[in-house]
Amino acid sequence: MNFPINIVFKILTLIPQLYVRDQSERPFAYVRRKFWALKEDVTVFSDDTQSKPLYRIKADRIIDWSANYRIANMSEQPLGIVRRKGARSLWRAHYEILVGDLHVFTVRERSALVRFLDLIIGEIPLVGLLSGYFLNPMYDVTREGGPETFVMSKKRSLLESQFQIAKTGTATEDEQIIATLGLMMIVFLERSRG
Repeated sequence: MNFPINIVFKILTLIPQLYVRDQSERPFAYVRRKFWALKEDVTVFSDDTQSKPLYRIKADRIIDWSANYRIANMSEQPLGIVRRKGARSLWRAHYEILVGDLHVFTVRERSALVRFLDLIIGEIPLVGLLSGYFLNPMYDVTREGGPETFVMSKKRSLLESQFQIAKTGTATEDEQIIATLGLMMIVFLERSRG
């Protein structure tokens, strides 16, 4: 994979969708949620033509307080899990990414203050529309008990949310794919913020 990976989340659409490109601006993935699903269920395609589905990410329950989001290929072979840590995510987003059944990465939002201000300012009419330009969260992805491996940061934008995933440590190709898929799911889960 060619890092950094750029993610564009279209805000003003009926169906939430992500456009994912690599460093050279080649399409890496196109992600789209089902329109009326009670449980999160997204399909990851190779590009926005939606001709080649690659992965599915499905929640294991309707309420996502501490849900598991299972990542599988199109043959339904399990590849990994994104697990939201409910109580820990109140102040700062906190997730775990498992490769297979092994806890490999922990994802934490860097600043509780940015989260708090985004929640407050985002509710103010008109001013809340601008919060996405000034309040940009960052997420540190660390190896379980080890160093930082990836950083996902939100870029300044008004009519869409743009995120960038940078690789700051070493990871195998499979770990890079699972971590990137997990971070794309986290973008969907945190979508209500700027």
